[in-house]
Amino acid sequence: MAETKKIKTALVSVFHKDGLDELLAKLNQEGVKFLSTGGTQKFIESLGYECQTVESVTSYPSILGGRVKTLHPKVFGGILARRDNEGDIDQMAQYEIPAIDLVIVDLYPFEQTVASGASDADIIEKIDIGGISLIRAGAKNFKDVVIVPSKAEYGVLLDILNSKGAQTDIEDRKMFAERAFGVSSHYDTAIHEWFAK
Repeated sequence: MAETKKIKTALVSVFHKDGLDELLAKLNQEGVKFLSTGGTQKFIESLGYECQTVESVTSYPSILGGRVKTLHPKVFGGILARRDNEGDIDQMAQYEIPAIDLVIVDLYPFEQTVASGASDADIIEKIDIGGISLIRAGAKNFKDVVIVPSKAEYGVLLDILNSKGAQTDIEDRKMFAERAFGVSSHYDTAIHEWFAK
């Protein structure tokens, strides 16, 4: 039988908010708790949903002009913890690390910024660090975590939620992981090409 996992907590950290409302509505209806940062958190709350701040979990504010928001052991521990590993579970309890079952990320628009003729300084600021790290962490731990690496996958997750509720099979999670590494590979290739020009 396929290994089914329930989605209880979702970390949502996106650049573009369009198309997100329908997905959030379904997740909320399924009782999924939201965890978020900055503008995404405000967007979630503006739709009338409760949303815990990442800062309340990490006890650190967003720092360095927003360059560091999610990069913290309590966030990455919650994504990377193996749910069938006793040592991981013990450490989650010891360090008060909440389990994160779903990560929804939309990366800074690097390619669009380059195409717009922006300055080098502006382009550098559109190299996503936290987002790409969240994507890789979620994809690495696909055994336990669903990773939605771009808005192109919102509809895919919505279809799964509509047919199965807030749970996924291992095949679903592996498919999202494959797409996630595709997104990350494309993104890094674009950055590499810009540096190599």
